[in-house]
Amino acid sequence: MRHGIAVLALFAVLTVFAPPASAARRPAPALKPDLAPVSFLVGRWWSDDGKVAETGQASRGRSAFSVEAGGAALLRRDHTDLLDKAGEVSGGLDQVMLIYAEGGRLRADYTDGQHVIHYASAAVTPDKSVVFTTAPGAGPAFRLAYELVDPKTLSVAFSMAAAGGSDFRPIASGTLRKGIRRPAKAAAATSR
Repeated sequence: MRHGIAVLALFAVLTVFAPPASAARRPAPALKPDLAPVSFLVGRWWSDDGKVAETGQASRGRSAFSVEAGGAALLRRDHTDLLDKAGEVSGGLDQVMLIYAEGGRLRADYTDGQHVIHYASAAVTPDKSVVFTTAPGAGPAFRLAYELVDPKTLSVAFSMAAAGGSDFRPIASGTLRKGIRRPAKAAAATSR
């Protein structure tokens, strides 16, 4: 009897706190007007041609931009693998970035668990590009640029300038492709 009551209590709790079955099928909310010009970022992206300027390493990875907080934010989640000269994984990192509007300006906050970057502003060409920049200060300045090359291709470039400087030097760059990357063996098998 006690077991039956516990099961019923658990069912009642799950029923109250679980989202309705239709929640999983609901489309993402539309972006708020301040974020609509960067809607081209939304989706799943992958890359296998990243370049790390300082080390000469190659990288590959995946990135997903999702609409969050009722359309008031975009959340970027990434995983990047760093490759050695033989093309083998030699390291990697996970990253997140929240993009939002505040005070009429587009802003973003980034972390990879070791670093935090606060992008104070963004230059936007609606439905084409966005360049996030940190505020000038005592430390180095960072710039992160995305440009839509075509509906399924996005170029990305991350650069840094010395404290007080305006000469940005490349840190990493690459091309993202929209969709979910299939392993090379699976792609070859389906193309036959």
